Amino acid sequence: MKVVLFCGGLGTRLREHSDTVPKPLVSIGYRPIMWHLMRYYAHFGHKDFILCLGYRGDLIRDYFLNYQEALSNDFVLSEGGKRIELLKSDIQDWRITFVDTGLHACIGERLAAVRRHVAGEKCFLANYSDGLSDLDMNAVIADFHTKNVTASFVATRSQQSFHAILSDEQGYVTDFGGKAADYWVNGGFFVLRQDIFDYLRPGEELVEEPFRRLIGERKLTTYRHAGFWRAMDSLKDKFVLDRMYAQGEAPWEVWRQQPR
Repeated sequence: MKVVLFCGGLGTRLREHSDTVPKPLVSIGYRPIMWHLMRYYAHFGHKDFILCLGYRGDLIRDYFLNYQEALSNDFVLSEGGKRIELLKSDIQDWRITFVDTGLHACIGERLAAVRRHVAGEKCFLANYSDGLSDLDMNAVIADFHTKNVTASFVATRSQQSFHAILSDEQGYVTDFGGKAADYWVNGGFFVLRQDIFDYLRPGEELVEEPFRRLIGERKLTTYRHAGFWRAMDSLKDKFVLDRMYAQGEAPWEVWRQQPR
């Protein structure tokens, strides 16, 4: 399945970093957070990415145009440094589409801007580019296919303050909005059908008016995940993720923990 990633935000609460690089390029260890997310999806077999670019999208393009495999892969150096033999590869089988979706566009507008790039896909995946999880993506997709809905997203427990959601016992969303801490909140990891575009109007944020239309038609569901999930929403969040990575406790690295 194709994966749409929203990479255009300004990241104002990460100003110490996002004044010089876009939020998706803020690093955790050797690689930017968006790489960790893409590597996560690739682990589950989803390697066709569509990047919705905005603020400093040129730096995201440049990062992949000049990608250095040796930074995160074992290799053999020989001939006095003239020859590098990679022992494995990160992105050799990835396909990445780069799309300028505007500097100030909201998520709904960015999604609409890449509609032609997911044409022909019965369903596709989408996500913010600043959140990591140990979520079983296969289970999320399987749950989605058991229901006659247009959209699904992951609900997670978080002490970070995000939009709270209410859902019934079957997972159908009954209300969306308001701020809540330590509650079920929108964690991204969207699964979408093509008719999601029928619910979008110009200038609308995806999780506001379009989602309310879906709620009214019982076409929006959620998958509850009680495991690890964290967004890099602030400098504190970056420090937490950096520390976890440095200590070898990075639960989002499912490709290391769950060989397939």
